[in-house]
Amino acid sequence: MAEKNEEFSAEMNAFSNINHVIGVVSGKGGVGKSMVAASLANAMAAQGFRVGILDADITGPSIPKMYGLHDRAHGDDNGIYPPLTANGIEVMSTNLILEGEEEPVIWRGPVIGGVVKQFWTDVIWGQLDYLVIDMPPGTGDVPLTVYQSLPIEGIVIVTSPQDLVKMIVTKAYKMAQMMDVPVLGIIENYSYLVCPGCGRKISVFGESHIDEIASGLQIPVLGKIPITEEYSHAADEGTFSEVLNPYVDGAVEALRKLDEG
Repeated sequence: MAEKNEEFSAEMNAFSNINHVIGVVSGKGGVGKSMVAASLANAMAAQGFRVGILDADITGPSIPKMYGLHDRAHGDDNGIYPPLTANGIEVMSTNLILEGEEEPVIWRGPVIGGVVKQFWTDVIWGQLDYLVIDMPPGTGDVPLTVYQSLPIEGIVIVTSPQDLVKMIVTKAYKMAQMMDVPVLGIIENYSYLVCPGCGRKISVFGESHIDEIASGLQIPVLGKIPITEEYSHAADEGTFSEVLNPYVDGAVEALRKLDEG
């Protein structure tokens, strides 16, 4: 069984002071994990907290594009300075250090894991209340590196109402348990579509079973996000800093409780 080991812990950059580190995870790709991570960051920033996003999805980084960040990050002898979004969120991602943002990341697992650790040790985050980590999907090498190296205080699991969801959520939950990281709760994305004509909720991906799954794992459902053209359009246009997603309010409250002690 994998578990926390102090010898794997990465040392925070000397010019960083971060109060809470939160992971946003999913058992598989394509469930809108990055959108949820960005929604949480936006909501916390709107409440006056100092927030950063560490994009640990090294081979599939989407956070910079969502916020319209295209220039490379710069640094000096002290470290790398994360660019700021229009709403004041600090962001670090592989797309911000590559020669071109459309260049593929063709690196082996140990190299990718090393980059994730460098985003902790070499990036000057400054004073942050919350650092949201957009984790890579699944339960492989890179998520393991993040769990072992960074002081994650809790995770939010993102899923969608599709077949095998129970197995996928349970895998993510059990990995967090093995690493002794608390699961704050689950957010279901693509939960339903609201008919623009009649207002009826349509279960595009099938009926949700998230409530019974969460009950079986004894963790709360923190939100159910409908399929919303506004959010996907903002992400595509690089204007996600303008999005305030009320469907993540339950997760915001869970994060605020960490700050309240």
